[in-house]
Amino acid sequence: MKKLIPQFGEARLESRGDAFTTLARSIVGQQISVKAAQSVWEKFAGAVGGPSHALVPADVLSLEVPELRAVGLSARKAEYLRDLARHFEEGSVHVPLWRQMDDEAIIEELVAIRGIGRWTAEMFLIFYLMRPNVLPLDDEGLMKGISSCYFSGEPVSRAEARELGEGWAPYRSVATWYLWRSLDPLPVDY
Repeated sequence: MKKLIPQFGEARLESRGDAFTTLARSIVGQQISVKAAQSVWEKFAGAVGGPSHALVPADVLSLEVPELRAVGLSARKAEYLRDLARHFEEGSVHVPLWRQMDDEAIIEELVAIRGIGRWTAEMFLIFYLMRPNVLPLDDEGLMKGISSCYFSGEPVSRAEARELGEGWAPYRSVATWYLWRSLDPLPVDY
């Protein structure tokens, strides 16, 4: 870390949008290129009818799966987005309490939503809630960065990464961000 931090100047993580929109955008972007995700996102936001940085769950629920498919979403992603909107509309996610909840409680709440796994929940903790101490061991970029910066490019196990990450506490999110930057100097944005 001592060598990485000075290399990347004053760039910082910034939270954007609202919770629902951030999670919806993560679902839209799963398993497709950044360019394709942006194109589908713009069409999706247009169909929903709100500003692309603050979509309303009820507006998503007003669209049926075929309408969502027409903007380029797979049937599965359309269902995931409707399930996400339903969770927000029904209040089964406790957005006002998240600031006081611990990371694992938020992850547990989020992974109950179809289409959101642990990795997505951890990215949400880092990029939306700005939690300082998240170590996303399922993230390929983190593991590659650890391998490159600490293990001379040799493969690294989750146990080794977890042990190394203990030394970065309580700022493991920050360390993760710098390791991502070591692989790609453009700022990581979610």
